[in-house]
Amino acid sequence: MGNSAVQIKQELSKLLAQALKISAEEISFELPREEKFGDISTTVILRLAKERKTNPRALAEETLKALLPLVKDSGLKERIEKISVEGPGYINFYYSARQTAEVISKIKEHGNNFGKPEGILPKKIILEFVSANPTGPLTVAHGRQAALGDSLARILKFCGHQVTTEYYNNDEGVQIQILGQSLYARVLGQPIPENGYQGEYLMDVAEKLKEAIAKEKITLGKDADSDLKFCEKFAREDIMEGIRKDLLDFGVSFDNTYSQEALGRSGKVEKALEALKAKNVTYEKDGAWWFRSTDFGDDKDRVLVKSDKSYTYLTPDVAYHHDKFARGFEELVNIWGPDHHGYIARLKASQAALGHNPESIHILIAQLVTLYEEGRQVRMSTRAGEFVTLREILDEVGKDAGRFFFLMRKFDTHLDFDLALAKSQTPDNPVFYIQYAHARIESIKNTYLERVGVPLQDLNPECLSKLTDPSELKLMRHLAAFEETVLGAERTLEPYRLVPYLMELAGLFHRFYTDNRVVTEDASLTQARMMLCIAAQSVIRLGLELLGVSAPLKM
Repeated sequence: MGNSAVQIKQELSKLLAQALKISAEEISFELPREEKFGDISTTVILRLAKERKTNPRALAEETLKALLPLVKDSGLKERIEKISVEGPGYINFYYSARQTAEVISKIKEHGNNFGKPEGILPKKIILEFVSANPTGPLTVAHGRQAALGDSLARILKFCGHQVTTEYYNNDEGVQIQILGQSLYARVLGQPIPENGYQGEYLMDVAEKLKEAIAKEKITLGKDADSDLKFCEKFAREDIMEGIRKDLLDFGVSFDNTYSQEALGRSGKVEKALEALKAKNVTYEKDGAWWFRSTDFGDDKDRVLVKSDKSYTYLTPDVAYHHDKFARGFEELVNIWGPDHHGYIARLKASQAALGHNPESIHILIAQLVTLYEEGRQVRMSTRAGEFVTLREILDEVGKDAGRFFFLMRKFDTHLDFDLALAKSQTPDNPVFYIQYAHARIESIKNTYLERVGVPLQDLNPECLSKLTDPSELKLMRHLAAFEETVLGAERTLEPYRLVPYLMELAGLFHRFYTDNRVVTEDASLTQARMMLCIAAQSVIRLGLELLGVSAPLKM
């Protein structure tokens, strides 16, 4: 049996199941709210007592009597120091000092793979996110989606999944036509169409187009249709280039960009429609073709082909997601904005109708962001005065603070982004506080090498028994919880779980350092504390890497 927290829980589940005569899958563990109640706890007794109509405390005591000899005869006897019953029927488990300290050796042994959960069945996953229409620069809302998607991809890859990140480029349709018309009017000095794009960012595109026209000696005005097509293509490509640049500067790149225009040319949309018709889940009404999405859980049927024979927004999306499955992906993860919430049921319905498992489609709705500075809601000035761009956030607070602050709340909750806090170089700024812990440990390592001189790779793990101070034990226990934290993020598709973990880890390290000298006259204690510092630095770096945030050596 392994000695990770996850492996210990798995073994305890088996033993508890044996004692209670239930399935191990029915047992779960949690971290006690207070350290005095052990390292992990289970509330399974409270549920079982209700089912069995018995006193929970009495059932817990009875279970403990049956469990103790089982633990003693198992590989856990040197891992679990104490098991107790508390409150109405909680069973609490306390790790031995050996188990607590062993995390340091494990971190050194596994290196960059420390915390990688064991026993996960690798899946082929496609993760689509941002996918902003190339009609304008990325907004602050897209920034949140970008941070969430890229961090999630890092976590899923770390856990062993085969992940492909994809940007769906909606490079055709009505909005692109309006974009071309707006640019055409800008270039000719004419009024922008009433429903056109008024943003001043389009003035930059117009100036670039004028330069290209002059350089290539192109004449506009002879054929309006071809001119408009030319402007559409120029605008969407130039804006898309700006989007890619902003994302790269934000630390985000994609394995693939999928063009809606190319999808339309491929014939896959027509094939998807034919597949739905062949399954008798469509019907004609009022000259339009409808999808019987109510047969698959939607609240009403949806139009696929309008009476004028044009497609609705849903139709290419049906074909696109059908193609994702055709490419061999087992799990589809999409990150959308809050205005797409009502779209989930109809998309899942379409894929169910085509024979795919709708439970394999995971739609994450990233809620909106509100910017604050010094307690007041602010509207950062854009030249267009219409929206806050991701570029402005990058210029204002930088990549690291931008990414971290976008991840500081669960994706399905509204996010208040404090600009002043994100820019500050104080312990109140969580990303600064975490990065400072990493840099401080690097300084401690340098001090140790100057004063002691023993190579860090030669530190003796037998000295770890010296780590008995409460601040040392708390820090080690938290390091051991890294694997569980990563596993939780993988299972819930929620990178946020790493944020409070890293904040607490930095706090525990800073408190340990405040309470204890690392380089002391006791050579063994010095070595033990150096190993603890190095382990903490390693986990901080690993956690920050999964969030796409740098781990500086100096600050």
